[in-house]
Formats: sequence, structure tokens, C-alpha cells
Amino acid sequence: MSKSWQAYARHILDAIAKIDRIQTRGDLTQDEVLFDASLRNFQTLSEATQLLPESLKAQFPGIPWREISGFRNILVHNYLGDIDTLAVKAVIDRHIPELARCIQAMLALDDNPII
Repeated sequence: MSKSWQAYARHILDAIAKIDRIQTRGDLTQDEVLFDASLRNFQTLSEATQLLPESLKAQFPGIPWREISGFRNILVHNYLGDIDTLAVKAVIDRHIPELARCIQAMLALDDNPII
């Protein structure tokens, strides 16, 4: 891994912020450009979660790390483009805020190491 895990963590937060901004532009379930932009950022954040240390992710068992990684595979390999817009919207509404809090907590732990 050439970058520090913190760089990947910040990359995840950046993708989440972009998803939030995309949502302010309209309903991604009705606008394919917004939907595609959201999917691209999901792919980015999913790939970045794969590069976080397993020992760090283990400290946050409430986050479905394996499912996040699996979602990335669906996004990348779903060549027919039949990803359910309502399912994506549900993931954004239900899971993205908790993931953002988790990543922020990881970075805060790094800022305040236990001695």
C-alpha cells in the first residue's frame, strides 16, 4: 500500500461529501446523471474501504465492511446497468451517515493515539 490508510479514509469522506452534494441537486431515483454520479462515488468509497487496515475496521463491527466491498463489485461488474435506484437511495439514507461517523472516528483515534 503506497498511501497511508488516513489518505484512503479522507478519500471516503470526500466521496460521501460528493454524494451529499449530488443529492442536493435533485432526486437520483429520477435523474440518471445524478444516479450515475452517485454510483461513481460509491465505487470510489467502496474501493477505498478495502484499503483500510483490517485491525482498524475490526474496531467498528457495526459497519458492514464485507457488504461495502461486495457493493463495489456489483457496481463495477454490473455491465447491464440494472442497479435498483431505490436500493441505492436507501443505502445513502440508512448507511452513509454511519459510515461517515465511523471514518471520522477512525481519523480521530489516529489523532489521539493511546499510549
